[in-house]
Amino acid sequence: MKPRAIPSLLLASALALSACGGGGGSGGAATGTGSASDAGEPQTGGELVVLEDAAFAGSWPTGLDPATNATGGANIAMQQAIYGGLFLLRTDEDGSNARIEPHQAESGEISDDGLTLTVTLREGIQFSDGTPLDADAVKFNWERALASACTCKPVWQLAPEGIQVVDPLTVSVSFTQPNAAVLASFPVSNVNWMISPTAVEEQGQDAMALTPVGAGPFTVVENQLSSTLVLERNEDYFREGLPYLDRLTFQSIGGDQPAYQALLAGQAQAYEGLTTTPLLEQAQSNDQLQVTVQPATSPYVIQLNTKTAPFDDVRAREAIYAATDFEAIAEGLFGGQYPVSQGFTAPGGKFYEPEVEGYPEYDPDRARELVQELGGLQVTLGTLGAYVATQVNTALQTQWQEVGIDVTIEDYSLNTLVQEFTGGTWQAMLQTAGAWDPAAGVGVSFRFASTSPFSGIADPQMDQLLTDAAASLDEDERADLYRQAAEYIAENHYAPFGLAFAPANLAVQGVHGPGLTTEVPPLAVNPGVVWDEVWREQS
Repeated sequence: MKPRAIPSLLLASALALSACGGGGGSGGAATGTGSASDAGEPQTGGELVVLEDAAFAGSWPTGLDPATNATGGANIAMQQAIYGGLFLLRTDEDGSNARIEPHQAESGEISDDGLTLTVTLREGIQFSDGTPLDADAVKFNWERALASACTCKPVWQLAPEGIQVVDPLTVSVSFTQPNAAVLASFPVSNVNWMISPTAVEEQGQDAMALTPVGAGPFTVVENQLSSTLVLERNEDYFREGLPYLDRLTFQSIGGDQPAYQALLAGQAQAYEGLTTTPLLEQAQSNDQLQVTVQPATSPYVIQLNTKTAPFDDVRAREAIYAATDFEAIAEGLFGGQYPVSQGFTAPGGKFYEPEVEGYPEYDPDRARELVQELGGLQVTLGTLGAYVATQVNTALQTQWQEVGIDVTIEDYSLNTLVQEFTGGTWQAMLQTAGAWDPAAGVGVSFRFASTSPFSGIADPQMDQLLTDAAASLDEDERADLYRQAAEYIAENHYAPFGLAFAPANLAVQGVHGPGLTTEVPPLAVNPGVVWDEVWREQS
């Protein structure tokens, strides 16, 4: 098989946003800051305290070992700081040209048939305990990651040859079916984060949950689960002159309002994932702060559990579509600042198409007819307890009640939300569906594939469309297959889609860094900040 080589300079074009897709960074806006070049030359030294919402990224109850962490998609910021990553999602300074680039890897090669991925590592990288990050270490980590229970592990259908060490710096993995989007999934999955095999074997998994040993820009000083993570510069980091910061602290905090106040009080210098719209408007008018609104990649979706009542009846699903007016919600609650999508793509990601052929229209009269035909409809609608989500859920409750649907709304913590999904008895959930590449991370398969515990449907035809789209090496063919998948979801009334929202990052003046003060499409709600390159102006 002739491989498709994707070295550092070519990987960008091979996985860049296709012409038929979205703009990859055009959906956000930064205020109170210029480009990275306007900030001048990066300066070394200083400390940074970064706040993370306790309801999402500020929760890491099982620790930060990639194989035992249960909330990996939420903890990407911490993982990158500790482990670095084989591959990263990068953009140009203006947020355009989003692409996957090798980081600790030198290159990635996908065979012409899409059945084999070969990764070559950069020479000389060491874990912070002095042991080598080589092909044996990658094989150890991949096998360990795939055996984990974390939802952040990729779905790799391994061929009998599985994962093989080709030479000291080269490792390959073979699949039973083509996996053309495999590289796009790395930055959001646990196979990207390499932990020291020696440290795991000598200290054990419990120790690694608290003080993991990686090869990233920082090493762990202190880890109080779901509270505080203190890191210091890795003096042996493979990128010369990096990281810029001497010390990096992640602090969990109880939401947007206290985070905003802490920044103004000088208790922290950055906050990831602001979702409260009134606070966003305040921050944008505050000259103490830089505000970076990231380009949306994941529209909200009302997931309907078709495996249980009432949504195993298509009439109940059709009633939800007919009763839902996301355009009114987007305009009435958020002043039209978030575009409405009829499918699982958004302006910051690939294959963006805002409209889907055959998408059911808002029709409250039809919804009332269906509710009467069903003899009534009672629904529990849940979501993660974030500002925009709870506001949308309250609006949906009002719209649905107007057509006779009895609605109970529930706000969940991240852990409880996971338990609700895995329990299988949930009815409806307002979630996000999509990713920069629909086949990666919390993408379309995460919400709609039969094999996902976070899916509400089990439909072989849907599975086949998603499998074919993820397998194709032709970007135009992928775009067409995802278009068909969006139409199929609408045709079967599986899940109404809504506004394409993305959170904002806040930073005090004088802080700079990719993904923090520049636009990078979100990986799993929040963007992938490259903490190696974050720096503070020194007085």
